[in-house]
Amino acid sequence: MNTSASAQITGLHHITAIASDPQRNVDFYAGLLGLRMIKRTVNFDDPSAYHLYYGDETGRPGAIITFFYWPGHEALGRVGPGQNTAIVFSARPEALGYWETRLASAGVATVRRVRFDEDVLSFADPDGIPLEIVAVADDARTGWGGGEVPAEHALRGMHTAELTVRVATKTERLLTEVMGYRLVKRDGARARFAAPGAEARSGHFVDVIGDAEARPGVGGAGTIHHIAWSVPDDETELALQARLAAAGHPVSDVRDRDYFHSIYYREPGGILFEIATAKPGFAIDEPVERLGEKLRVPKQFAAARAIIERRLPPLKAPDWHRIAVKA
Repeated sequence: MNTSASAQITGLHHITAIASDPQRNVDFYAGLLGLRMIKRTVNFDDPSAYHLYYGDETGRPGAIITFFYWPGHEALGRVGPGQNTAIVFSARPEALGYWETRLASAGVATVRRVRFDEDVLSFADPDGIPLEIVAVADDARTGWGGGEVPAEHALRGMHTAELTVRVATKTERLLTEVMGYRLVKRDGARARFAAPGAEARSGHFVDVIGDAEARPGVGGAGTIHHIAWSVPDDETELALQARLAAAGHPVSDVRDRDYFHSIYYREPGGILFEIATAKPGFAIDEPVERLGEKLRVPKQFAAARAIIERRLPPLKAPDWHRIAVKA
């Protein structure tokens, strides 16, 4: 049995953000960026909100990006301290030129920079969420090659989670002393940590940025709602839940999200953290070859399915050409 000392996070699981327009979100992430829509469902706590999942072929932990959409709540938030402040993808080094050209063709401005000796392409989604593609030569993961983006250029999953807080020391202490992460490099106000027990590689990093001067982030469309860390099983999750509680961090009970089980807590800078299990996965209610094609309704809302479907806006197949028409 896992003990509090041996239970380990294995890396990133998913990032969840908030969109102002679900169709435009589909057009951008499944269309332009070429991610696979692996699940279309609703918020497990509020069925009025779409919950759209994107990722690789099967939705492996570390490759999953998800979005909430609440009708009537399209006001943009503000990205800043107290939030996960970017979605950072990994791609092959030779793919960055492809992505510069593809994004430019959709009217998306890009900037090239170097950080931690990595070649980084920065841009933003239609709601203003900061996005990056990092050139990573040794990332063995494969992205989704079943869409318009050729497999050799596909985004292979998340590279790192970027957390911005006003004071970094307490956040760093939680990561290292309770969650088991280790410092691998530091450059000014940015420090990079790697998941416990894993090689320092793409999909296992978290960057913490201390910024006491910027205006605090405000939740809303165009911001990231929370970051989830991956564990292999329920036993590990329960051990980490006990470890967090013993260290004085209020943590939720276990929530059944159908595709994984989760616990939630806030780090000292205010960012919502989740620990999610790798199992049972996204093929539990539809076959892999049909993932994301139909609306899936959580079992607690099954009786209200007809009402939910009527209230949600319909979604069309992704078409990235539509994103050039700004809302």
